[in-house]
Amino acid sequence: MMTGRQTRFHEGIRLYVITGANYHPGRTIADVMEQALIGGADIVQLRDKTASQRELLEQARVLRELTKRYGVPLIINDYIDIALEVGADGVHLGQDDQSLAEARERLGQDAIIGISTHQLAHALAAQAGGADYIGVGPVYPTGTKPGKAAVTTSYVTEVANSLAIPFVAIGGITLDNVDTVLAAGATRVCAVSAVVGAPDPAAVCRSFKEWIAAADTARIARAGFAAEAGVSVNVNGRETRTAARTVFELVAEHGLEKRRMVVELDGEIVERAAWERTPIRDGAAVELVHFVGGG
Repeated sequence: MMTGRQTRFHEGIRLYVITGANYHPGRTIADVMEQALIGGADIVQLRDKTASQRELLEQARVLRELTKRYGVPLIINDYIDIALEVGADGVHLGQDDQSLAEARERLGQDAIIGISTHQLAHALAAQAGGADYIGVGPVYPTGTKPGKAAVTTSYVTEVANSLAIPFVAIGGITLDNVDTVLAAGATRVCAVSAVVGAPDPAAVCRSFKEWIAAADTARIARAGFAAEAGVSVNVNGRETRTAARTVFELVAEHGLEKRRMVVELDGEIVERAAWERTPIRDGAAVELVHFVGGG
């Protein structure tokens, strides 16, 4: 059941990068991940299945400072205690880790909680349980999940057609196959070795973002929306003309994409997870309601 809870896993998160110290011997995690952030990584996850909890805590502290500086969320794989200790933005859990309900109780409603899924039943259960996003994979065989069968791009398409919450395609995704993953319906991708194992992580991240942007353009073009023509819409009672093709682009046009807010389109609330695939048509009536904190 969808809760309507606002989440910090916003529409602007498109490129998800996970640490992988074994892919960059001789370089520090701080150096490699900063290069990824310079290149446009939108969210970072700390994952290391071989490190001790003490080592993970030290790495988490380094990444917390780094991600704060770049204004992107930090996710901790598995360890709720470490996420709480360093003030991370959330956790990512596997199918055999702590329960989503336990994580939510301990981390609170504002935390980002992601769940790994390998079949549609997992995905639907995560959505019903209140996950902020799911991982879909491994799409291809990958060294980060040795022995795990690939779910293939057919699962990506299945999730794209079935879920309302955001999902991130993950597993063996490189610059050589990301176009196929995006064509299957993904709008967000996750990379590990392709980024952190590269000589120039920043350049690889920029290339991933270019592929994602190109896929966005192609998807909108297929839907028959021409940005250059523009449309006339009523935003909060004022007639205006916009080149925005989707709800997300309209929100971004107003500089509100990272704000806690609600969008109403022609009298219907549009879930945040659906902003980027909901078109703006000529004559639409839009209400943009954002929340301002205060005491």
